[in-house]
Amino acid sequence: MIPFSLQRLDHTVLRVHDLERSIEFYTQVLGCEVKRRRPDLGLVHLGVGTSMLDLVDVAGKVGQRGGGPVVPGGRNMDHFCIRVEPFDEASLFEYLDRQGVKRLTGVEQRFGAEGTGPSVYLEDPDGNTVELKGAAVTPA
Repeated sequence: MIPFSLQRLDHTVLRVHDLERSIEFYTQVLGCEVKRRRPDLGLVHLGVGTSMLDLVDVAGKVGQRGGGPVVPGGRNMDHFCIRVEPFDEASLFEYLDRQGVKRLTGVEQRFGAEGTGPSVYLEDPDGNTVELKGAAVTPA
């Protein structure tokens, strides 16, 4: 039995060539709202209704993890995040281990649509990074 229920996508992370141009598009064209800027990581969090879209500069600290700049056929997404409830580390890790899921991190506090809360990164069968995120401990 799965020890949690899926709530919704928390956020999606896109690697972009020109961070400011992308911020302008998503805020001015689509109506997103800048929630937080992380210049140390080359990262900007945008509000999209109750969810978030994170933009990372391909030349920034986070963006470089995905390799070179995005080209046709290249990797543009860093990871996506699914909000889960409850976020019980022991049950979650036991379940993931039983399923043979590769965990990329331990539990860390990360910022998301609801604020800062526990999350873990794992890998899907195709090597895509998926973040499972619990309820916020510190509101956005």
